[in-house]
Amino acid sequence: MPYRWEKRKEMADPRSAGLAGHACWFLSAIFAIIGIIAAAIDADIGLGATNWFLLAIVVAILGIPFFMGVITAWILKEKKG
Repeated sequence: MPYRWEKRKEMADPRSAGLAGHACWFLSAIFAIIGIIAAAIDADIGLGATNWFLLAIVVAILGIPFFMGVITAWILKEKKG
């Protein structure tokens, strides 16, 4: 049975996690922009301005674990030995 550190090459592949993390950050920026527009024109665009900002914060927080996986993969890739 291989140990976890023996499969370092397979673990150091951040492509899918990086894509999901960037998608979360992109959606967060879109939601924040919609919130700014909703606050500027003082209208509800599907949701209120505060709800858009809260949705942007939640999506940004949900994107953090994906980037933690990318950072872990980078550390495993750069670690020698």
